[in-house]
Amino acid sequence: MNRTLLVLGAGGHGRVVADAALVMGFERVAFLDDRVVTVQADLFPVLGPLDALESTKDEWPAAIAAVGDNRVRLALFHRLLQAGFETPSVLHPSAVVSRNAVIAQGVFAAAGVVVNIGARIGDAAILNTGATIDHDCAIEAGAHISPGAHLAGNVTVEQCAWVGIGSALKNGVRIGAGAIIGAGSAVVRDVPADITVAGSPARALAKRMDDSGHC
Repeated sequence: MNRTLLVLGAGGHGRVVADAALVMGFERVAFLDDRVVTVQADLFPVLGPLDALESTKDEWPAAIAAVGDNRVRLALFHRLLQAGFETPSVLHPSAVVSRNAVIAQGVFAAAGVVVNIGARIGDAAILNTGATIDHDCAIEAGAHISPGAHLAGNVTVEQCAWVGIGSALKNGVRIGAGAIIGAGSAVVRDVPADITVAGSPARALAKRMDDSGHC
């Protein structure tokens, strides 16, 4: 394993990733962040803004995208690939990951995560503190499973969807791309793409708009 790691994003999530990387065995960890002047980096240096990425590759050949926005994180992950960086996953040593699960590149699994047999975790996904992913789930690229969320078997969470803190997802449901599951929700049926749902049972709140203002 390369012993250095560059973390893109020095916010709260980035700091959690950096801390886990040290516990995992990385010896040197640093950030790139556009808030290079104002960010509080604690133990880890901020080398510069994200535009400095390509110039850091010789000294920091391995990097992980660690920003909370799912689409931005996935875009940064692809930028790392295009620039030729190694894109390791950071799995906290207390995470329990089946040897018969598939973990792609750039994944973060926080402390207390459980990933069971047959699960497939896509590029740049976040499995946050204490989340459980049961057998044969599919978590697609850029998705975020928040702290304390629990997914029963055969759940699919499509690209860049967000499963809120403390949510529970019934076996076999599918969460569409870009959908948001509100905190503490109980999801018992499929959720279409780009919909926000919340409650127990979860119900649609609104159709999300894209950047152009169109649904």
